[in-house]
Amino acid sequence: MTENERLIERFYTAFQQLDYKTMQDCYAEEAVFSDPAFGTLNGNEVRAMWEMLCKQAKAFSLSFSNIKALDEEYNTCNWIATYNFSKTGRKVINNITAHIRIQNGKITEHTDNFDLWKWSRQALGTPGLLLGWTPMIQNKIKNTARKNLERFINSSVKNN
Repeated sequence: MTENERLIERFYTAFQQLDYKTMQDCYAEEAVFSDPAFGTLNGNEVRAMWEMLCKQAKAFSLSFSNIKALDEEYNTCNWIATYNFSKTGRKVINNITAHIRIQNGKITEHTDNFDLWKWSRQALGTPGLLLGWTPMIQNKIKNTARKNLERFINSSVKNN
């Protein structure tokens, strides 16, 4: 196993334990993250997102597999998160492919790919099934995720 593969294993093992501090430590200072729900996040936003998700997790479990080094910096991994979506209480099983760039022992770029329509059908029920494929609903999901993250960051700043 390469050093990069060990870092990815450390990251997802910490995620299984909802250990956001270890997850945050795996990232470079100016890391970039993107996924279909949050869009693109930078630096402290990335670390805050993982903290928020870990602190708000309900009925959470995670498995990961197929960690592969593509070259000295680029890696892929598959992971599955199972949890209850906080807004509706509905169970979600999200299958994700991660693309991770590692430089100097830290994650510098992290992109998670998953089917947002499939996610919305599980998380939102009938509205997600009927309209989750539309740009209107997908943009609402992204805007809500970003607003929740901004609220979390602002409340964390006030509490420190």
